[in-house]
Amino acid sequence: MQKSSFEFLLVIALIKYCDGTVFNVVNQNAANYPFNMTLYEDVLNSELCQRQLTYITTNNTLLLLRFYDAGVRIPRSILLGNTVDLGNYQQCININQALEGSDIQGKYCMIKVPTNQSLQISSFLLSKWLKTTPSHLQNDTFSRLGAYDKLENYVKTMFGLHEFKTRIGSLNPNLNLNLAVCIPAPCTTREALSVFYFNITSILQFENDFCRLPGDKPWVPADYVAIIIFSIIGLLVLLSTSYELLHSLILKKGSKEIRTIYRSFSVYTNTRRLLFHKSGLDSLECIDGIRALAMTWVIAGHAILIVFNSINLREAIKWAQSIKAIWITAAPITVDTFFMLSGLLVVYTTAGKLNNMQLLQNLPLFYLHRVLRMFPILAAMILYEVSFQNRVFDGPLWNIQAMSIFACRKYWWSALLHIQNFYNPTNMCIPSTWYLSVDVQLHLLSPIFLFWILSGKKNIVWIVLTIGLLTSLVTATIYNFLQDFQSGIFIQNPLELRRYYVYYYVNTLTRASPFFVGMAYGYILHLWKGKPLEISKFLTLAVWSCMLLILAGVMYCVRINLDVNWDNQLADNILNSFMRPAWAFGLGWLIFACVKGYGGPINWFLCFNMWRLPARLSYAMYIIHFPIIMTVYGSTNVRTLFSVQNLILQIAAFLLITVMIAFVVTVTIDAPFATLIKLLLSKEKISCQKTPVSEISKHVQQSDMKDQNEMNQEENDISKKL
Repeated sequence: MQKSSFEFLLVIALIKYCDGTVFNVVNQNAANYPFNMTLYEDVLNSELCQRQLTYITTNNTLLLLRFYDAGVRIPRSILLGNTVDLGNYQQCININQALEGSDIQGKYCMIKVPTNQSLQISSFLLSKWLKTTPSHLQNDTFSRLGAYDKLENYVKTMFGLHEFKTRIGSLNPNLNLNLAVCIPAPCTTREALSVFYFNITSILQFENDFCRLPGDKPWVPADYVAIIIFSIIGLLVLLSTSYELLHSLILKKGSKEIRTIYRSFSVYTNTRRLLFHKSGLDSLECIDGIRALAMTWVIAGHAILIVFNSINLREAIKWAQSIKAIWITAAPITVDTFFMLSGLLVVYTTAGKLNNMQLLQNLPLFYLHRVLRMFPILAAMILYEVSFQNRVFDGPLWNIQAMSIFACRKYWWSALLHIQNFYNPTNMCIPSTWYLSVDVQLHLLSPIFLFWILSGKKNIVWIVLTIGLLTSLVTATIYNFLQDFQSGIFIQNPLELRRYYVYYYVNTLTRASPFFVGMAYGYILHLWKGKPLEISKFLTLAVWSCMLLILAGVMYCVRINLDVNWDNQLADNILNSFMRPAWAFGLGWLIFACVKGYGGPINWFLCFNMWRLPARLSYAMYIIHFPIIMTVYGSTNVRTLFSVQNLILQIAAFLLITVMIAFVVTVTIDAPFATLIKLLLSKEKISCQKTPVSEISKHVQQSDMKDQNEMNQEENDISKKL
């Protein structure tokens, strides 16, 4: 009974959050609102409302039926956790009928009906309205739900989101049915329901939650800025592509005769380079597979949000708590894969190419290159988020996506400065970009260790790497034991979730250790570059067995706190301190073994050519995927039945859509600006007589362009293939 109660409480809390029906009025700059808040008040007119209601109920039965059909119904599968009926959003707001002196316009509203009220009405009359009533349900079903309000406000941070506060009514501490109603625009819900449903408001308690109208998304300056900037980019792409096609296909000029800067936005060149990119002799090919699979896992982990839009939520949560769901509930650990790879590549791509003094001389360019290479796609996605995103899509749950739109309009600057995880951790612009903030902050610290790594003195290097790793582990461990966090993003103690997310999950201190583990592996790979490694079969098998056990154990530990009986704070502290570096340690061995020829079938699988494209698109995919998921969620009009098969199909759909959009964005935005940045920094390099900064920062994106001679040679090779 205890486990069942917990599951049902969690279901109700997740419904409450994911439906986005919890809104509160706040004093913010109205220009940032995705919705026109004054419009909802301006359209109210009691006299006009009564005139329209009289016409609808007495003269136009078909129109009345349209309002009924788009409005109130008791939620289906309420005993499976569904307390929401979304009605028919599009049908409602599309109602527009001419009436003498005015137009009858549909208005979509959500109301909250408490289940603990006592209705003084005959069962016959109420059954004509709702077919059934909450009072028909057993009292003990709802007596177990009193604690849901404590869960409600803490589930919000599960996906790094925060409530967008535009609520009309007040919060009710009891369990509510969230019902859609369709009413004429001049009316309040109380006025309309009193007429439509036989004065039901005199006996039925309910609260207004929010309303939506056609044209309630105001044009803001960001919309005009987005139109101008994206139009300029589109024009540049068109002109650049035309320029190259003219010179290469019509005028038959060689690639050396075509100006690089003029063809930088060419779809023709950028697509060929993306599809036919050749790996260097010292490239770590297995990383392509790891990066692509990790990105797929990230999308799968975030796609679980769609599960919470199911009518059988209780069954979905029960499945998520089982060991069968470990492949998706363990997804939060995959972000540490990227941290480890980032640390590994920052060392591997610089060691042997620069000395420590050259690093110091090029330090400003090192930082500049890192920030500039991440800027184009991130800035483009933020600009899309604050403008086109809100204009192109809509739905009954769009207020969820409105949270991110509102956050981006307010905190776009902190996203571009990569300080969101400290400045506005619960109200992030594109919530998944917290990783970029932590990653950039770790790269800002990396030259402290790179200076000694590039000294070429092995003893000093190992001392510095050991100090860095131990410092990150010790400080994080002390911090974790002082704070006593829970050990997972999927809640066991909901009161702790917000604190866990803000002070642990997106905290640079607690996420730094995988980066330092990666730096150590990067140096090991540098030392063994081009050298044969002889390991006995027995030792290879033993190490592989240990590492695979570590990786499997970490995956299990990530989801261990889903057990309702789990209550071990000491274990939580240990897991929070060591499971992430342990994951990085096991993954680092996997890379090292694959590179040195001891990967066997794992290396064969990770080195498939099919991983190269998604690996090169992984940065764009990471930024793009979450808004796509939220767009699908916010524009959903009907709740669906959860099943594992449906979940897999949804993940596959999200992955495919993300890859396609990431491809377009990379070709038209990332690749062109990568070329321009290379040209800009090359000029800076020449003027300062410094070593190539591009050698320092290849790890930022594998799509960094080669110098002009290499690009020409590559294009010649491509032409031969074609």
